[in-house]
Amino acid sequence: MRINPTEFQFRHLSYRIRSAKEADAKDLSEVRLQIDGETENMDREQGEAYIDEAGFKQLIKEDTASSFNLFLVCEANGRIVGFSRCQGSQLKRFSHKVEFGVCVLKDFWGYGIGSNLLKESIKWADANKVKKITLNVLETNEKAIMLYKKYGFEKEGVLKKDKFLSDGNYYNTVLMGRVKES
Repeated sequence: MRINPTEFQFRHLSYRIRSAKEADAKDLSEVRLQIDGETENMDREQGEAYIDEAGFKQLIKEDTASSFNLFLVCEANGRIVGFSRCQGSQLKRFSHKVEFGVCVLKDFWGYGIGSNLLKESIKWADANKVKKITLNVLETNEKAIMLYKKYGFEKEGVLKKDKFLSDGNYYNTVLMGRVKES
């Protein structure tokens, strides 16, 4: 599915959020690889579950054709600096919900990019009769948890000792969801 592009200005940075297009595939592959190496908030270590240009082209093609999925990118300074996806299911019992994921290059944290990717995804979900958005977040990512709560997400559960990080410790994953009230 696609959305109309939206322009944002935060402090001295102008950026645009728009639907991903197949021409973004190479950049997305590089950005994802970089982000995975910048933070342990992601599920992967750098290079794990690598998606190459062809893989992203296929993903974007499928997401664009699907009414259950939304793939957004954020462009700033002429390049992609972050992206988000909402992935739904064609199974009837799960067709009312999507799972949200987001990532932003560390140099672009603090400019509202993650918030605006989330807001655009919520706007799309609400307009397309998606009743529930779910997500997973590392328990130590307090800024993200506060952001999600601000936009109506509630803690639905905890996966204990779910992730093993570089400090040698296990951490919990917080399961959150936002249900649109009719």
